[in-house]
Amino acid sequence: MKIIAIANQKGGVGKTTTAVNLGAALAEKEQRILLIDLDPQANATSSLGMQEFEGETLYEPLLGQTAMAAKILPTRLEQLFLIPADLDLAGAEVEIARMPDHLLRLAQTLQPLRADSAFDFVLLDCPPSLGILMSNALAAADEILTPIQCEYFALEGLVKIVRVVEQVRDSGANPNVQIGGILMTMFDSRTNLSSQVVAEVRQHFGDKVYTTVIPRTVRLSEAPSFGKTILEYDKSGAGARAYRALAEEFIRRQAPVPASAESIS
Repeated sequence: MKIIAIANQKGGVGKTTTAVNLGAALAEKEQRILLIDLDPQANATSSLGMQEFEGETLYEPLLGQTAMAAKILPTRLEQLFLIPADLDLAGAEVEIARMPDHLLRLAQTLQPLRADSAFDFVLLDCPPSLGILMSNALAAADEILTPIQCEYFALEGLVKIVRVVEQVRDSGANPNVQIGGILMTMFDSRTNLSSQVVAEVRQHFGDKVYTTVIPRTVRLSEAPSFGKTILEYDKSGAGARAYRALAEEFIRRQAPVPASAESIS
């Protein structure tokens, strides 16, 4: 089981859209996926049409009051499971901050799932802030997937998340965490700016940047309001094709490197 934090301290970059639709696309490829909504705004939860499950959040597990497994809910998509969020989750930040092991609460809570290999991947949809919940996600994750909007200040935001990752490593909370991938989102093929931003990010971060680029489409924006993934709402559209391609590239990147290839490198 591998834990992937989908994180960017900046809002509006397609983070939740990626968490939900990548999770759905991976589930479509027979990967067993747990999506954990760590954002008290609960956008990932409502994007799957599951906002009625109040109280079924990580609040109690993070405080050690119940096991995480008790909060896992099936979605209507086979192989995709969810731990939802609601506004009460914001209260957990205050209570966790008082604990001596406050950065490790999520990692400890996830440990039984990791031991059981209950899922192929756990996707953590992080809040757009640098608070306790996001810090816990970075401390629990094996790697980070960072969506970056194709706009002028993209690199500036990326530099900030790199610094946060370095701080988590240096603190000892998660010495091995790294940015495993950078995903360019909201790409507009009609403008030169989008292409320039993608080229600049690839120049700085090389192979960390996914080949797949997520386009800006009206359908991707509409799908959450219907409580559907883009694979359900517009299954043959540009957004669905992009997230299916992303899932394929994601799986390829997660495949272990053969011993022969390691010896050559």
